[in-house]
Amino acid sequence: MKTAITPTRAENFSEWYLNLIAAADLAENSPVRGCMTVKPYGWAIWELMRDELDKRIKAEAVQNVQFPLLIPIEYFNREAEHVEGFAKECAVVTHYRLKNIDGSLQPDPDSKLTDPYIIRPTSETIIGEAMSRWIQSYRDLPMKLNQWANVMRWEMRPRLFLRTSEFFWQEGHNVFATHKDADADARKMHKVYGDYAREVLAIPSVMGEKTPEERFAGADHTYTMEHIMQDGKALQAGTSHDLGQHFSKSFDIKYLGDDGQLHHAWTTSWGVSTRMVGSLIMSHSDDDGLVLPPKIAPYQIVIIPILQEQNEYAGQVAKQFIDAGIRVWLDDSDARSSDKMWKWIKRGVPVRVEIGAKEVTDETITMTRRDLGKASKTTVAARDANSLVSEWLNKMQSDMLDACTARNQTMIHNVKDLAKLSRGLAENKIGFFRLPYAATQVPEFDELMNQYKISRRCLDDADPTFVFVAKSY
Repeated sequence: MKTAITPTRAENFSEWYLNLIAAADLAENSPVRGCMTVKPYGWAIWELMRDELDKRIKAEAVQNVQFPLLIPIEYFNREAEHVEGFAKECAVVTHYRLKNIDGSLQPDPDSKLTDPYIIRPTSETIIGEAMSRWIQSYRDLPMKLNQWANVMRWEMRPRLFLRTSEFFWQEGHNVFATHKDADADARKMHKVYGDYAREVLAIPSVMGEKTPEERFAGADHTYTMEHIMQDGKALQAGTSHDLGQHFSKSFDIKYLGDDGQLHHAWTTSWGVSTRMVGSLIMSHSDDDGLVLPPKIAPYQIVIIPILQEQNEYAGQVAKQFIDAGIRVWLDDSDARSSDKMWKWIKRGVPVRVEIGAKEVTDETITMTRRDLGKASKTTVAARDANSLVSEWLNKMQSDMLDACTARNQTMIHNVKDLAKLSRGLAENKIGFFRLPYAATQVPEFDELMNQYKISRRCLDDADPTFVFVAKSY
């Protein structure tokens, strides 16, 4: 059967992913190596994802801030353990002026900075320095801050949305008086992420703590949200870190307690990025293109008049939906109707409405659900369409979650030891393998990691003596 995206997922999942991004007009590679240009439709999806998460973050009494893009290198020197994880990825600003030398613009040798700046790979250091000035007393705690920003980590193997040198994210940074409060907050934000992925993105997550081998540099505990892609690989979609007192001691974040003594505070950090767009694509989409959960679809309905003479009636139908609070796009362009239909199928609009001469005469509309295709095609009276569309959007949201959950269940394999793990890997079973964590603490597991390119994803929240391992993006 002919499909819009070739090769198909079964033929070449990685190539299918990149071709889908192009077909849905989401993003493209930038002239700057390793960076991407997010196009209007792709950015509209990210905006909806961002805005919904922002509401949930603010509901946790977190305030948004904005810190500088450039960070003094001296700040990184204060937190060597943390920086070690980013040192090879840092982009460094060394000059402040260009000069025409031999006919081309080059850094002016006379403008070399005495102290270079780092383009932020993450902001723990510069935010920690500010917090050391802003926090004086226990009355200033807890302090909860978040910023939506772009960051730079020099990526050697870029892939749109999944790994790019520049990407967009939110990074939360909270400060508490006690370790108990800090770790509870790190766990709470971890849960906020999991609830958000399930309720908004229709993606169930494997939730758990990172093992010491995979923990964020400079953290006491790292809690992760892992997603299982349709090809069985893992995607780390979000993390929350209990940073202990590492940063508070490096940046002298102290508070005067109610006991009259100075104490170092306890900090957390947590973040998700545009990598979630990649997770969204690989979790739900099919060989015809993008499939979007209605909650983050830029347009929940696209209305397609078959001929130009149906545009006026189509406009009336569009207004009816817009007045009901539904996001609508009226495609009244002069493109062929078949081309318009395929365009919006590839873009994953949840409900497609077709209007031809018969619909105008009968005052009806013909609707199709993107996730069910022709099987859902139905014609209804336009005056009755609002309630049916709302019902469809809600059902599609829940059906997508159910489908993803059911698929994930088939991709989690319980194995009791390395022999069973080795056999499963040799048989090319795709997905996550769940086994005792203790079994991964021997050289034989390291050999399997090297041979099959697997890694420990996280401990099982339900029983932390078990760990999930998988190939990953």
